[in-house]
Amino acid sequence: MADALPAAEARLWVAMRDYKVKPVESLARGLRVLRALQEMRAASLHDLHLATGLPKSTLTRILYTCHQQGVVWQRMADGAFLPSYQAGPRRVGLGAAPADDADLLAEVASPVLAKLGATVRWPSVLSVPRLEYMEVVETNTRRAYFDELPDRPAVNFRANMLRSASGRAYLSFCPEQERRAVLLRLREHPIRGHELAYDPRAVAEFVAATQRRGYAVRAADFGGDYARPRSEVDDGRESIAMPIVVAGQVLGCVNITWRRAAATVRQMAARHAADLRGAATAIAERAAVQAA
Repeated sequence: MADALPAAEARLWVAMRDYKVKPVESLARGLRVLRALQEMRAASLHDLHLATGLPKSTLTRILYTCHQQGVVWQRMADGAFLPSYQAGPRRVGLGAAPADDADLLAEVASPVLAKLGATVRWPSVLSVPRLEYMEVVETNTRRAYFDELPDRPAVNFRANMLRSASGRAYLSFCPEQERRAVLLRLREHPIRGHELAYDPRAVAEFVAATQRRGYAVRAADFGGDYARPRSEVDDGRESIAMPIVVAGQVLGCVNITWRRAAATVRQMAARHAADLRGAATAIAERAAVQAA
């Protein structure tokens, strides 16, 4: 093996083999935790305890140290720990798989969402476009002062592309060719909730209105359920959403959601559209740095 290495590295390898020293056990434990975390991609403290056999107090110290060094971050949505893709997992030599774009976007967006939540005090959700729906990848709902969303999964929740505020923000600001492709896929899967894909005039109207306002709102009949109208399922909420745009591509959308009884859409937009726009811009700037 040494013959295949550059001469300097081969000498170091031989020297390392011959050292008569004890390994650094704390470092070994830390690397064991990082390997387990990268295999699972996201894990709770209990998950890591089961995977490594280490006491939770030890794991807490290791994770806190790794967080300080920029190689681990904690998702607000569910408290899960994830390997940091800003640090570049391969740079620490653990053979990690490349990050999903959504993982990286969630990581760079998380502190921005925390700041937005402290200002607005209603929940916000970060979602990314999948083939036929928007998928939640991060949310500050657990830190919301006014309200939480206890009836929804924190991550992996699927929102309707045509009826949710986030889906409409994506469709309204993505390139036209991309929008056509999404609508075609929705028509090819004629399930309940996709009816609007067959009405190009209605789609054109909400796209134009969203572009004019600068933010998207829910469809009038949307009550939070993917397929059923508000007359059947009503979560009692409203939302406004804006796109996260980098180099002409909509990477995802960020929203503000609140109880309908507390404010109208117009009132909430007047109070916080600028805050939401600032958050979307900040996330886009952070994502652009990572993509460079």
